[in-house]
This record gives sequence, structure tokens and C-alpha cells, in this order.
Amino acid sequence: MRLSDTLTKAKVELPAGGPIRMYFCGPTVYQRAHIGNARPFVLGMWLRNWLRVQGRDVKLVHNITDINDRIYEAAPGASAALAERATAWYLEDTAALGLGRPDELPKASDFVAQIIRFISELIERGYAYEVEGDVYFRVARDPRYGRLSGQRPDQVEEQEPNPRKEDPRDFALWKANKPDEDTSWDSPWGRGRPGWHIECSVMAEELLGPVFEIHGGGLDLVFPHHENELAQSRALGHEFARLWMHNGMLRFTGSKMSKSEGNIVTIRDAVARWGREAILVYFMTGHWSKPIDFSEEVMESAEARVDRIREVFRAESRPVGDWNQFAAALEDDFNTPEALAVLHGWRDHDLLRRALDIFGLASLAEAADAPPEVVELAERRRQARTARDFDEADRLRAEIEAAGWEARDVADGFQLVPK
Repeated sequence: MRLSDTLTKAKVELPAGGPIRMYFCGPTVYQRAHIGNARPFVLGMWLRNWLRVQGRDVKLVHNITDINDRIYEAAPGASAALAERATAWYLEDTAALGLGRPDELPKASDFVAQIIRFISELIERGYAYEVEGDVYFRVARDPRYGRLSGQRPDQVEEQEPNPRKEDPRDFALWKANKPDEDTSWDSPWGRGRPGWHIECSVMAEELLGPVFEIHGGGLDLVFPHHENELAQSRALGHEFARLWMHNGMLRFTGSKMSKSEGNIVTIRDAVARWGREAILVYFMTGHWSKPIDFSEEVMESAEARVDRIREVFRAESRPVGDWNQFAAALEDDFNTPEALAVLHGWRDHDLLRRALDIFGLASLAEAADAPPEVVELAERRRQARTARDFDEADRLRAEIEAAGWEARDVADGFQLVPK
């Protein structure tokens, strides 16, 4: 299998044998997650499913960032309570997508002791220094800094302004406790808490080891987050991630979908409005590495695709479908748009159900059960048609449609289909 790699700017072959260990960056939990936050979660879960179908041993880690400046800013003096609530929201909302759970869902707050050890080793090796309770990474010690993002080291802008730093480019590994921050931990440098970037380096290495196959996340994380993760871990001689998968961002009416621009559609709202199947099919329509538009029209198109797939299962199964063609699309850079196009041509129910299950869409093969009162209306309509009372049959059809169902005439009676 080949996947596009941000570091080499090329498609890289996954190792043919051995385990596949994956770390996909999760949310910073300070409010309800928006639909754009779902893309890396969905991509990680789909990729794990496909690799397991291919017989691979896969472990997926998807972290929760529950110590972060954004959380302190959103709830001064009450960040821990907010982070706990928002973590529960995220788990609830992603569960509603019907894809199950990653193998590990670590929280940064559970790894503070390991983070302190990691920072201490960086200081011992001369890659980090302490200034009045803060600890910073020396960017100048890494001659290849910028290799992931393409940033030139001499042109990197200051990430965290502080006149006490040796170099404006240096980034925080540990931050001294501030008066409005309700969580802090003892450390050799005084009470404080970890910086954002060190959290993921430590969680990834603790759960997957100092080298693992895939690191995923949104394209907006390439710099500074992932660039800094790579610098920290390489400073300790760890290979860290062998391949970097960065998914494209969602664009709402032509611009990147972000909370700062006011374009907020939460995962919960999207599931309630369009249903989880339409959301998953929507994500399939765009290649994971590219931006993807999000709009009313795009979601209506996804709903129509869902209906097309359901219609296949309402018809008789026929031996039409080529698994090898489907597999070839996924093995070449996990091309879900091409795979979806292949599926739309299939008429073999068992084959189609097997493929849909990889994407959490096996439910499309299930017939919806109409309420008893609608079934009774349909039976009365059948009797009216048998008696050639077509006016009554038409009246009953209208009543069935008003209840949200369509009555279809088939050889052995009728078929009820949701509208």
C-alpha cells in the first residue's frame, strides 16, 4: 500500500510485514467539536479497518489534548471541568458516527510524569533550557528544523513571544503556572504544565514506541505542531513517525472551515441534520489529502448517494462487482473517491455489504421497518387495488407519503421505502 507522505512529498510504501502503528492527532477539548474535527478521526478509523481487512496487525492511537492554552482561555479557573465535559462531548459525538473507537484514547493529563522525564532528557542533552520556570526547546540545535513544513530555519517566525528566550524561534516545552490556571504539576522547574507539542511526542512514543509507521492529523498541524514534535523526538535520537499523513481542511462556502470565521457546524448538529451515513459518504467523496467543500448542496448530493446505495439492496442481488478494482483504489493512496465510484457500479449484495462495512456503512444494506400503522395503510391500499378501487388506493398512497414513506408495488404485494 502506498500513501502520500508530507515529509518526502512522495507516495511511500508501507512495510510489507510487521505491525502498523498509527497516531492521529485528536481535538483540543474546550467546546463541541465541529464537523471538520471529524475528518482525521474518520480517516484513521477507515484506514485501520482497511488494513485489518488486508490481514495487517494495526494499532490506532487518537489523543485528547486536555491541557492547552485554549482551554485555560475558555474557562479561567475552571479549565479541568471544561476539559472533562468537552472530552465527553467528543466521545459521544464521534460515537454517533458509528465507526467504533480507536485502540487508545490517551489524555495529556495522564502523561505528565512521562512528559517531565522527556523534557529533563532534552535539557541534559543541551536541546532545551529553563528560564524562570519555563522550559524552551533550542531550535538552533536542530539544523534540519523545517524539514516537514518546508519552513526555512532562518525565516521561522516567533511562535510564543517571550523576551526571556534565547532565540525568538524557540518553543515552550513547559510553562510556569499562571494565576488563572487551575491545573498545575510539580516539576524540577517549579509548578506548571506541559506545552502543547511535547504532549503528543510523549503520548505517541509511550503507546507506540520511539518509531512508528504513520502520524496523521489535519493539514493545519504541519507547522508548528508536527514540526515541533519531530524536532523534539529526533533530538533524543528517536526516528519517530516514518510517514506523515495530513488531511485537507474542510471549506465552508469557499473558505477554510474554522470557528474563528464563525462557520460552525458541529458533529452533533451534522448527524442530527443529515444522518451519519450521509456524513461518511460525504467524506468518501473527497481524497483525504485534499481540501473538501462543505455546503448544503454538497450534503444533499451525499444524501442522494446514500439513497442510490440503498436502492441496490432493494433490488435483486446480481453478480456484478470486482473486489480487486476496489482494493486497487484503496491500496493506491487510500483513494476513497475512486473506491466509491467502483461501489456505485456494484449489484452484488454480499460484496457491496463487505466493502461498505470498512467505512461504517453496512447499515445501508438493512431494510428500514415501517411503523405498524404505515404497514396497515399499505395493506389497505393493496386490497383497494385488488378491488380496482383506484381512487381509494390513491388516497391511501397520499396518506402513506404524508407519513414519510413510499409504497412500491412488487410482484408479491408491496414494498415500503422511506422517502
